[in-house]
Amino acid sequence: MHSYQQIRRQRALQEAEGYLDLVLVLSDRWPPQQSTCHQFAQNALQALARISDFGGESSHARYLEGESLKILHQYDDAIVALMQASHLDRDNIHILLSLGWCYKRTGQLDLAIQALEDAIEIENGEAIIFYNLACYWSLTDNVAHALGYLSKAFALDSKYRDFVDKETDFDLIRDNPDFQLLTSVIV
Repeated sequence: MHSYQQIRRQRALQEAEGYLDLVLVLSDRWPPQQSTCHQFAQNALQALARISDFGGESSHARYLEGESLKILHQYDDAIVALMQASHLDRDNIHILLSLGWCYKRTGQLDLAIQALEDAIEIENGEAIIFYNLACYWSLTDNVAHALGYLSKAFALDSKYRDFVDKETDFDLIRDNPDFQLLTSVIV
């Protein structure tokens, strides 16, 4: 690839990243500005489309594409892009987290769980992986697995305790005495 094409490719990637960063900023506001987030995701996809003109596969570009499609609630398409990214960069836990997130939203909890189990094999010190696994196992009504992963998430980062009350994924096991005991412990 010529240096001019490399520069254009890098700028398109940075542009897509910038749009997705803006989505993160907007998602912290209440009420969320969904239509603006969708427009930024569309803009990111347009920037990424310019990259394909230069050929070559990039795990980062496919990851950004998957993230953009996820924002647009196009989960099946996001899974395709994220799977491509994962094949190119097998040790990226962010790709696996996004895959799990999309699998959950398409009703494929077994694949969501597998994606995050793979992420633990790569990095077992990230609380978000354990917290999300607790959510996914809770949705399968597997209390033992859900509590085990939730306990690990709390041990790694106690801030996850703050999320449990509003997390609807735990509704199936919320009345379980062991769940109540774990989540009521004051740190």
